[in-house]
Amino acid sequence: MRFIRLIFVAALALVLVAVALANREAVVLSAFPANFGQYLGGTWSVTLPLFLVIFVAFALGMLAGLIWEWLREGHIRREARRHSAEVARLEGEVGQLRQRHAAPRDEVLAILDEPSAAPATTLPAVR
Repeated sequence: MRFIRLIFVAALALVLVAVALANREAVVLSAFPANFGQYLGGTWSVTLPLFLVIFVAFALGMLAGLIWEWLREGHIRREARRHSAEVARLEGEVGQLRQRHAAPRDEVLAILDEPSAAPATTLPAVR
């Protein structure tokens, strides 16, 4: 499994390096369209290589998806915690019941529960 993971990481690194080398041109990334940033007191744009824009957009998308799924599955985690607490309670109750019912409460019952010391045979008794 470790070898397969290493191969996957190496292939991913090779693809990312290829994308970076193919997209080295500088692009202008603007926060607002059509010089609207001038009214806010600045240019609100930055010049970056295209591969960096692609990688940052991909990373932000992954982060947004991770947060979205974590929030969406909150009720599942809450239900799992509730079930886990209920299982722990029931296991404790079963343990207490086993301890309470393991020892006989009466000497007569203890004698009846013990296996007999006489050998068990299938032959009829001698007359």
